[in-house]
Amino acid sequence: MVRSVQSRLPKYIERLAALFIGSELDRPSHLPRLMSFLLLDGMAVLVALMGSVVIASNRSALPQTWPEFAVGALVVISTLFVFVAKGLYRALIRHMGQHAVWDLIQAVTYSALIFAFLLSFAPVDLPITAPLGFWLVLFAATGGARMLLRVSYQISVRGAGKRVIIYGAGDSGRQLLHALNHGSNYNVIAFVDDASSVHNTVINGRPVLCSTLLESLVVEREVSQVLLAVPSASHERRREIINSLVGMPVHVRTVPKISELVAGRASVNQIQDVDLDDLLGRDPVPPNVELIERCITDKVVMVTGAGGSIGSELCRQILEAHPQELVLLEISEYALYKVERQLRQIARERGIKAPIVTLLGSARDERRLQSLFQTFNVNTVYHAAAYKHVPIVEHNIAEGVANNVEGTWAAARAADAAGVDTFVLVSTDKAVRPTNVMGASKRFAELILQAFAKTDSRTRFCIVRFGNVLGSSGSVVPLFREQIEQGGPVTVTHQEVSRYFMSIREAAQLVLQASAMGTGGDVFVLDMGEPVRIVDLARRMIRLSGYELEGEIQSSDHIDIAFIGLRPGEKLHEELLLGTSVSGTGHAMIMRAEEEYLTFEAIEQSYEALIDACRAIDCTAINDLLRMHVIGYEGYEPRYDFIWVKQGLHGKRARKIVEVDNVALLPTAASKANPR
Repeated sequence: MVRSVQSRLPKYIERLAALFIGSELDRPSHLPRLMSFLLLDGMAVLVALMGSVVIASNRSALPQTWPEFAVGALVVISTLFVFVAKGLYRALIRHMGQHAVWDLIQAVTYSALIFAFLLSFAPVDLPITAPLGFWLVLFAATGGARMLLRVSYQISVRGAGKRVIIYGAGDSGRQLLHALNHGSNYNVIAFVDDASSVHNTVINGRPVLCSTLLESLVVEREVSQVLLAVPSASHERRREIINSLVGMPVHVRTVPKISELVAGRASVNQIQDVDLDDLLGRDPVPPNVELIERCITDKVVMVTGAGGSIGSELCRQILEAHPQELVLLEISEYALYKVERQLRQIARERGIKAPIVTLLGSARDERRLQSLFQTFNVNTVYHAAAYKHVPIVEHNIAEGVANNVEGTWAAARAADAAGVDTFVLVSTDKAVRPTNVMGASKRFAELILQAFAKTDSRTRFCIVRFGNVLGSSGSVVPLFREQIEQGGPVTVTHQEVSRYFMSIREAAQLVLQASAMGTGGDVFVLDMGEPVRIVDLARRMIRLSGYELEGEIQSSDHIDIAFIGLRPGEKLHEELLLGTSVSGTGHAMIMRAEEEYLTFEAIEQSYEALIDACRAIDCTAINDLLRMHVIGYEGYEPRYDFIWVKQGLHGKRARKIVEVDNVALLPTAASKANPR
């Protein structure tokens, strides 16, 4: 319908609309636009004068005497002067709203009063009721002309906009329509809604239809996007709606959730891609605010690796819990600059007064860390500094292990020496029976903290282990979105590969809550729900972006999935627990695992040997030491390290392997009955 009307619209009307409305594509200078409006309104005043004469005296509309001609001329001039004074020519008609209509009513009323005043003194044969007819005709003529121009402009520009349907006819849907009407990017075809009470109604010219008709509407009206305007819907209902849209050839986008709207972090017109939580298909558990605040509120908190994905989100969550001071440690200057800007903006918007301290430095520098802990009197440390990208660490074994192991050792020793109250290691599911160096190094880091916890340190050491977080650097979701925007293919390593996923915000909240429950040496494991097949995630993202998979349609509007094989060190499925001994914590999403550990003396000796091997870039020795201490890390050989390969040492034993005593893991109380 819209396209047929547009095709019949004469070109000169489009140009006239652009002239009066001030089109973004062909905006004229202010003077020609003003002169055009004055000419149009002058003609409207003449029509209103002649109409009032016919209505009031039922005679010829043309002036009969010179006084009548003079009154008419004065009314035209004075009306145009009033219109200019009221600012009717400053407002763009395409954005004309209630305020502009009220200004027009006032201007027409002033003009009618001037007409009545002139009639009371001029020798003309017109009844005193003529100004009333003049008011009616003038308002209809000037208002109608403006409305006609606005409609013609909207018809001309909407034809080029993306044809969309708004899912949800509530307040958010109406606000979204109002926002989209002020632009030319979207052409809203209709609303769909689940509530039968609003079916077959009309909102601002758009019909409200049953959601069961959505698929046929998408095909018949050539709709390119469906905009979800259901911010208050439950997570389960949002997931049901998204699942119903997966098979349709439309790009599904959404307005922010009600929690973000209420908190002021977003507005209705901020259309965005489907939320990562909705891609997961799992329900986040609301955080326990008391647990979050226990180690943060009115305390000095430091985050190492503050510029990383997890570190920066921890900083945002910590800031919202009102610490006494937030200290950020980061080795990357740019990452530190970026997270500082974000945090200071959050602090300004929410009136948070906590000082934010940004410090450059490495977590491997024990003396600097101890000095920082003492200088700032740090109470709580969240140690997120680590290399976490599996293939990159495989190519840089010595540096990756040194960073993850030495960084944890140095930070833990410094915290112990400075008397820090709580030290939390952010770990990964790849530390469980690892098939890669990164995971083995993180498990060794866990052993370090477990050993420190068995000393008489006043610092409470604990570990929080979880899987992948959606949207983090290196996560598949940003990669898939980038590949979809480029037209594909979307690359998946293996058809059966699966991972545990959690939103980055929920993961950070659970880390903060788990830290409050630790007693010393705890290994907390987050409940990640059911593992997600990566290929299924890729298919959902492709379909929700408005594309089909190869073989489903015969057109070119599809994106392929390419299987590229597992990368160095990757395995098909990840695990969260080393053993079967696990207990609850009182929090539905946090479990406490009982796992074997080393004495402090044993871990200290092994740590020194491991760091010596790292400094010598002896990948074989590094591998042997990790295999000696990390459960499940068996049969692995270093074969991808760039330096190791370049030196031709791959497949050979090192000339000198660091000697360490054979060290046995100590069983926990829960595992003594089932020794390895």
